[in-house]
Amino acid sequence: MRKSLTGVLSLAVLIGTVGATGASAGAATAAEPAANRSSGAATGSEASTEDIKDRILAIPGMSLIEEKPYAGYRYFVLNYTQPVDHRRPSKGTFQQRITVLHKDVSRPTVFSTSGYNVSTNPSRSEPTQIIDGNQVSLEYRFFTPSRPAPADWSKLDIWQAASDQHRVFTALKKIYGKKWLATGGSKGGMTATYFERFYPKDMDGVVAYVAPNDVNNKEDSAYDRFFRNVGTKECRDKLAGVQREALIRRAPLQKKYKEQAAANGWTFNTIGSMDRAYEATVLDYGWAFWQYSLLADCVDIPADAKKATDDDIWNSVDSISGFSAYADQGLETYTPYYYQAGTQLGSPDIKQPWLGNLSRYGYQPPRNFVPRSIPMKFDRRAMRDIDSWVKHNARRMMYVNGENDPWSAEPFRLGRGAKDSAVYTVPGGNHGARVSGLPEAQRAKATADILRWAGVAPAAVENDPAKAKPLAKFDTRLDQRNGEVERDEATLRP
Repeated sequence: MRKSLTGVLSLAVLIGTVGATGASAGAATAAEPAANRSSGAATGSEASTEDIKDRILAIPGMSLIEEKPYAGYRYFVLNYTQPVDHRRPSKGTFQQRITVLHKDVSRPTVFSTSGYNVSTNPSRSEPTQIIDGNQVSLEYRFFTPSRPAPADWSKLDIWQAASDQHRVFTALKKIYGKKWLATGGSKGGMTATYFERFYPKDMDGVVAYVAPNDVNNKEDSAYDRFFRNVGTKECRDKLAGVQREALIRRAPLQKKYKEQAAANGWTFNTIGSMDRAYEATVLDYGWAFWQYSLLADCVDIPADAKKATDDDIWNSVDSISGFSAYADQGLETYTPYYYQAGTQLGSPDIKQPWLGNLSRYGYQPPRNFVPRSIPMKFDRRAMRDIDSWVKHNARRMMYVNGENDPWSAEPFRLGRGAKDSAVYTVPGGNHGARVSGLPEAQRAKATADILRWAGVAPAAVENDPAKAKPLAKFDTRLDQRNGEVERDEATLRP
């Protein structure tokens, strides 16, 4: 106990020093017009006249990177000092990036996580729009620049990440004192779930989108069933035809791949060879299509792959899977994800029998996508614990899945112990499934629950949930519509 307390005190001293530096950095930033300042405060008249930026920067360990103006909000990009190891906080710290989209301290707050890097441009998650609130977004530990140096990869696990969130919440709750909801899409939805599991008293509700739940990493038949039935047979056949031709024409298309690699400086040391990278990209093709596209987009797939030109095959695979994904330069950004997939989260392994003997390597495991200098050992207990906890303890938790999203093939399910919780599926939805894409009655019920959990449900909605609508208008710059998915060069990731 004494050793642990000493660590906490040491960290407090260090964070206090960094916080003072952060306040200085904040003072150096040009002052915002008075009209943009928030006067909403929960601690009396003196605090009510204090600028929200000053209040945030007064938090020990908080420092300002930049402030970006956006009408109706204040938007801050910040660094927060975190312990590398929450169990031994005296063993070093790192700077973790967060953003705050500030509306008013009298409004509820959404804690949004992607599970990856944090965007430094203003945006709103769907729950933030629904409740018309503030939003705090957190960069996941070990995604650069939020990576300890030197990097002890054993400290990248779901408990450490949840503890990052807990410390950020605890610090900001003193300013944003109304109700809080956790949310995130894909790995962000998983992250929100893990946060709730380890710190169930922090949030007043959780809205998790398209969050996969790989309870048994060695049993992936659910994905095989998904690909046998998703969409229409016509679309599945077109996708399979392109994949087959891409493997049959491996030699001429790899010549193009080699040219592209030389022109862009791609190397393939982590995965082991260009051939492995090429095949991994082709094997992702069907998955990536259903993850990012809708059934209507199948019209853009070559109708007769055997008669298509080499350029047609290349362009189709490249536009959907991305041939840069498994180059070292494509993998590097996502090393933390692949590390977690190979140590706790699990990863899919699908058969794709339509490829016959054309595949040389099959679906490759996460170990192939992480530098060998980083040790990995899989913990099969981690996801079983999460799954059991959700089934028996979920309180005010909502899961929104996409019918045609591969990652929704192994979803979270609620058990008898769950209370005031729900699982929804967007018909025909992809990895961008939202509450707004649900059938009318379900959409209203889900929206009403989110408003109620946040403590801002209008009286009319309390009396009749069918009347529930988002409190803030849709903003094309801040919000994403149902079915919209952010793309990047790596495809087979939640």
